[in-house]
Amino acid sequence: MSRGTILLIEDHDEIADLVRLYVEREGFSLVHARSGEEGLDLFARRVPRAVLLDLGLPGIDGVEVARSIRAVSDVPILMLTARETETDTIIGLEVGADDYVTKPFSPREVVARIEAVLRRSEERSVSRDVLSVSGFTIDAGRREVVTPANDVVRPTAREFELLWYLAEHTGLVLSRSQILEAVWGFDYLGETRTVDVHVRQLRKKLDGIPIETIWGVGYRVESE
Repeated sequence: MSRGTILLIEDHDEIADLVRLYVEREGFSLVHARSGEEGLDLFARRVPRAVLLDLGLPGIDGVEVARSIRAVSDVPILMLTARETETDTIIGLEVGADDYVTKPFSPREVVARIEAVLRRSEERSVSRDVLSVSGFTIDAGRREVVTPANDVVRPTAREFELLWYLAEHTGLVLSRSQILEAVWGFDYLGETRTVDVHVRQLRKKLDGIPIETIWGVGYRVESE
């Protein structure tokens, strides 16, 4: 029995064939799109468990594809990016991608990253627990934040998990490594700048959220 569908949006067939071999070996089904447009069409029709998304696509680029997917779904998105596209990588994380892997990559690493993002997705709390920080109400059941002005903001899944973790440890200084282990998983292989990008997005979406930068260490949610 298939463990579900992985959607690969990648314009190089040789890469797609290699990824398919390893993904299907782990029990997943893989559908392949060669452009952003085709990828969005397949996403709407197939409802995948996760998306592998090349940033350097012809037509609609990977950043726009990620933005379109994230507007309607919290499905895990793993970006495939070249080393020279650091700016695009950061933008991709900002629009809601969960993780990235740099080309050239090991297909085993891609499979490990898929397993990790799926595990984190499935472990997300479905409780009705609520935390309050400086007038912001963070609702784990609804996966939303109510601001002091009573505006409802729905961060991406990863942004929410980061905010919840910081708010659970109000007053404590948390290192980037601690945050990566707790929010992204102990086997996360990416860089600590991923945390910085997501904190920046939270500050942008939640004006006034009291996430304090502790230079050289990490972050802290300030006590009221």
